[in-house]
Amino acid sequence: MNGIVNMSRREFLMAGAAFGGSFVLGFPLAPSSSSQSGTLPPNRTIMPNAFIRIALDDTVTIIVNKSEMGQGVYTSLPMIVAEELDADWSSIRVESAPVNPAYNHTEWGVQGTGGSTSIRTSWKQLATAGASARAMLIAAAARTWKVDPSTCRTEKGFVVHEPSAKRLSYGQLVKEAAYMVPPEKVSLKNSRNYTLIGRPVPRLDTPQKTNGKAIFGVDVSIPGMLTALVARSPVFGGKAKSFSAEKAKAIAGVKAVVEVESGIAVITDGFWPAQKGREALEIDWDEGPLAKLDSRQQRQHYAALGQQSGVVAFQRGDVEQATVKGTKKVEAVYEGPYLAHAPMEPLNCVVDFRPDGCDIWTGTQMQTSDRNAAAKILGLPPEKVNLHTTLLGGGFGRRAVGDSHFVKEAAQIARAIQKPVKVLWTREDDIRGGYYRPAVYTVLKGALDAQGSPVVWKQNIVSQSILKGTPFGATMKTDLDPTQVEGAADSPYDVPNVLVDYHMAPAGVPVLWWRSVGHSFTAFAKEGFIDELAHAAGADPYRYRRRLLAKHPRQQAVLDMAAEKSGWGKPSVPGRYRGIAIHESFGSIVAQVAEVSVSQAGTVRVHRVVCAIDCGRIVNPDTIAAQMESGIVFGLSAALYGEITFKNGRVEQSNFLDYPILKIDEMPVVETHIVLNQEEPGGVGEPGVPPIAPAVVNAIFAATGKRIRQLPISKTDLRKT
Repeated sequence: MNGIVNMSRREFLMAGAAFGGSFVLGFPLAPSSSSQSGTLPPNRTIMPNAFIRIALDDTVTIIVNKSEMGQGVYTSLPMIVAEELDADWSSIRVESAPVNPAYNHTEWGVQGTGGSTSIRTSWKQLATAGASARAMLIAAAARTWKVDPSTCRTEKGFVVHEPSAKRLSYGQLVKEAAYMVPPEKVSLKNSRNYTLIGRPVPRLDTPQKTNGKAIFGVDVSIPGMLTALVARSPVFGGKAKSFSAEKAKAIAGVKAVVEVESGIAVITDGFWPAQKGREALEIDWDEGPLAKLDSRQQRQHYAALGQQSGVVAFQRGDVEQATVKGTKKVEAVYEGPYLAHAPMEPLNCVVDFRPDGCDIWTGTQMQTSDRNAAAKILGLPPEKVNLHTTLLGGGFGRRAVGDSHFVKEAAQIARAIQKPVKVLWTREDDIRGGYYRPAVYTVLKGALDAQGSPVVWKQNIVSQSILKGTPFGATMKTDLDPTQVEGAADSPYDVPNVLVDYHMAPAGVPVLWWRSVGHSFTAFAKEGFIDELAHAAGADPYRYRRRLLAKHPRQQAVLDMAAEKSGWGKPSVPGRYRGIAIHESFGSIVAQVAEVSVSQAGTVRVHRVVCAIDCGRIVNPDTIAAQMESGIVFGLSAALYGEITFKNGRVEQSNFLDYPILKIDEMPVVETHIVLNQEEPGGVGEPGVPPIAPAVVNAIFAATGKRIRQLPISKTDLRKT
């Protein structure tokens, strides 16, 4: 449909041709006296929050205010701008936005990336920016030709005068366009007229990532830069009582050893001297209150909490009375371990601190808070700290930390040594460094009526809070962390009597959002338990779900697509069995059917995953398919192998050797099918993760008759006797 977007001149700002011979547009924008008057001096450039830059050579640079960590925003967001701008896609270039309030997330109020929100929160903003720029270019051409703007149109980077067939490229219009007044309102395209959005478009960042020119944080190198590694307490919350650096300083290349808030930093002229120097440190640690933390004892504590009433997250009907009347009772406990994010590129940060300012290069998902935290440590005004967001070699939430710890650490070291420094985390540092997906213990109780329909759903969730004690905790009015009950407190299944409550487990282990956050385990419990109810009712798992989703036609449509495309109900390849799951998260609905075999020795092999998604209006179907595949391999790695455990306060895992991810020869064939509609856009970065674990364990049940309720799957003995 056509959309009319109202905007005042106060909401748009443009810069003159003096900015490298370019025309700059931004949205939303601060007031400008020159834009109010309709004229701009030819040598004046105003560029707060500019999203579009058109150069004399016809290149169009889109300034992207989201972090590119593999999810494709350096292509999908420019596609939105280019569509409304009618730009030539081959002319599009991309730059990462600097830190500026005008680039803030439209919902968060700070600049950042996460929650699968990039498309959802940027579409209207960027479409309006593109459409407004297009209108101004048309006005510039009309003034040049002295014709009515209504007689002009745009196509692939040109303004065309219909009656005379005259053409001017956007680059040729730069100087004239710099004097145009932003329109009061613009019309957005009817989706039927899209020429770019909705089509598969190759990613703009692929060439540089394949030819080695792409710059990730770990690649940054500046003149005079030193390298630092930090020895941190082996137990979370521990502190160094004392240390000796004598042996470390004796290693060639070691320049300094300094104590910072997080531990002892060894500063050298390269990685290997830093590694050797850190190993040579002699540190006496005060291990603190978690020195005896043990995963087995923690599980027992969680189990005890799971038998007690918690803070009510959602309630409907009377579960106690309905349970008494139920003809069949089903009870189960579902458990998930701590999980590390394990991005391929471990954490890193480069800080170049000078008396008059600072430059920081890092792959971050939280630009504003990281910049401000560094500025405070360095004693600089925030505007004197330039944070450059590099490409991220994976994020999954790990680089969206509320306390900015890895940036603060680098700033403290740079302040101490007064030289540029790159702080690196090894893979072991990253795996043992905390900020995990919380461990969770979920007690479920259900009751069926005589027809096999569920009349009771009672769920008690025990886990640590992500929000409590952080800047984000201000949103919590009680000890109910919404991130830990999402996907459970809002389940779409039609059950008349529901109680979902939450127990906040003791803190201490650093936890954080992990790709799909609470949905990563609430989907496992919800979709595993609904399968158990279907089995107890003697019903087909797909048909049972479909009946309970009668009030949710979009969910039914996605479920139907996954079932149909997978051949549900038809014979599968001999020795293979199917499991199904559906879950809504981040504005999108995803259903998956996993096709699984279990060998005589108990080895699980996932051969095929059929994935259906309804994410509303789409930008790039290739990105959607890629993100579904990515979410499936990420979630499947965790379901099969992922587990962080503690003994004597220490993390027992260290690297991919004992915290494995799926190998290429284990990757199933993934088929992605998209439900096409014009609903509001949903996210795609995370919603592919939640359904995969329950789909697989449900398939394992079909194959073996054994229910897996505790992850990872590899902990369960599935050997056939």
